[in-house]
Amino acid sequence: MKKIIALLPGDGIGEEVIQSAKQVLQTVAKQFGHSFVFPSYDIGGVAIDRHNTPLPEETIAECKGSDAVLLGAVGGPKWDQNPSHLRPEKGLLGIRKQLGLFANLRPVKGFPELLHASPLKEEVVKGSDLLIVRELTGGLYFGTPSERRDGGRSVVDTLSYERYEIERIVDKAFQSAKLRRNHLTSVDKANVLESSKLWREIVDKKAAEYPEVTVEHQLVDAAAMKLITNPTAFDVIVTENMFGDILSDEASVLTGSLGMLPSASLREDGLGLYEPVHGSAPDIAGKGVANPLATILSSALMLRHSFGLEEEALAVEEAVRVVIEQGYHTADLSISNGFIVNTTEMTSHIIEQLTSQDAMTSIQSCYV
Repeated sequence: MKKIIALLPGDGIGEEVIQSAKQVLQTVAKQFGHSFVFPSYDIGGVAIDRHNTPLPEETIAECKGSDAVLLGAVGGPKWDQNPSHLRPEKGLLGIRKQLGLFANLRPVKGFPELLHASPLKEEVVKGSDLLIVRELTGGLYFGTPSERRDGGRSVVDTLSYERYEIERIVDKAFQSAKLRRNHLTSVDKANVLESSKLWREIVDKKAAEYPEVTVEHQLVDAAAMKLITNPTAFDVIVTENMFGDILSDEASVLTGSLGMLPSASLREDGLGLYEPVHGSAPDIAGKGVANPLATILSSALMLRHSFGLEEEALAVEEAVRVVIEQGYHTADLSISNGFIVNTTEMTSHIIEQLTSQDAMTSIQSCYV
């Protein structure tokens, strides 16, 4: 299989973690007989500096012509005082919109060796394994008008959705629940918002098409509380753009480290943008200590969702699991009796696992 993977390193540690994921994907290609090509383009703050825009036209065009996109991170204090159209985050929002990426998938699954670092008691978070499905292209972030008025004395933002936008993200969530534990929690604010009332109506209507999936509705404030008090109660959560942004960030800290969490943003034909949940961490950029595992795990999601390479995705995920189990970790993590390694060393350990015969035999046995 030959695929073009557009790399968008972005800012801060983005370049370092993207290089690690690239090396892992090159190893996967060699081990499984594929061919991956890795052109690189600018986005975010570095694009502002070089092109006076957070999202150059070349980046848009080349990403549209690729089979998948792997992104590092955007942002940093250097650009915090820029006007809104010259903020790095506009590049990320823009590329999602340009590529029509309507579904954001954020799996949150804890590694036993890291649960002690969770802000929750270990007995509360142990066994947490959930997936947040967030709508990406509608809602408050894209509704118009969105402006200041009357010389700054008033302001308006618009929460707007078309029916088809809700239907397609709800379908994606039901499909995801079928592949997991057949339980879907739909999160809204139907006691206040008209958009949430429509959202709830559509979920109830779609439920008839997925009779094997148990559906429950929760108001967003109650869901936020339950994520902290009983996170193991969730399987798949589906919600609109802003609620999903907030809840996925809340859930991301449950298992002890942002540095372990991947994400995927998909459109209906399988094209996806894959990125770690963590930020650009400018304070450690260039020091060689960044944790590459969330980006490497994001590349596993890419193998699965955009390329249909389940065996290869499992091989990457298993390599990460084994390396953590062996006690290797970067400085942002903490493992009892573990070994602190830098970015390059962590990547090397993952590659060693991918090329070991024992690991390959273990993965292939799943397909016998």
